[in-house]
Amino acid sequence: MTTLPLPLDFHERAKVLGSSTLYEASHLPCAVDSAIRPVWDGAFIAAPAYPLQCSPGDNLALHLAMERVPRGSVLVVGTDNFIAGYWGEVLTVAAEVAGVVGLVIDGGVRDIAALKKRRFPVFARGISVKGTLKASAPSVGQPFNFNGAWVAPGDLLVADDDGVIVIPQADAAPTLAAGEARAHKEAQMMQALSEGRSTLELMNLTEWRSRA
Repeated sequence: MTTLPLPLDFHERAKVLGSSTLYEASHLPCAVDSAIRPVWDGAFIAAPAYPLQCSPGDNLALHLAMERVPRGSVLVVGTDNFIAGYWGEVLTVAAEVAGVVGLVIDGGVRDIAALKKRRFPVFARGISVKGTLKASAPSVGQPFNFNGAWVAPGDLLVADDDGVIVIPQADAAPTLAAGEARAHKEAQMMQALSEGRSTLELMNLTEWRSRA
């Protein structure tokens, strides 16, 4: 089966729409655990995913990924939700040189001031000063279930202040189109609201007025 590449303008379109609109438009189980949050406000990622899994407290897989990850990708890292400092300023510099555009990890990171200064987008479950071993690498570049959403190489990951979603590569183009249609409809609704109409009326919920 041939997989269609992501649309060339996916980043700009995804940034306008945001993760919430794309999630609703996708009708897919693509939302990641909401406990995975940006480490600095306003961070945004829309990029092809490169998945890898670390053993708890071990970041060897991240170092191996730096030699394999396609440029323009976001690293999507499973750690079995183990909080430690898997990532910091050194790996951020290595990632920038490798063309990595962001990190989403269900574990912890550190060197937060440096990440903010460099404006490198990172989404993590926690922050920890604890260091990590370098002794094992369960998988690098292989699909897996990342905290509620299946992720494979090349899938479209979108992350912003609302959350993180992973859209299968084959569904990216139709989801972007559906998201734009949804955004247009919502813009029309907000215009109607500004003119004095109600959400009950616009959403065909007026029957509930007499029930409440």
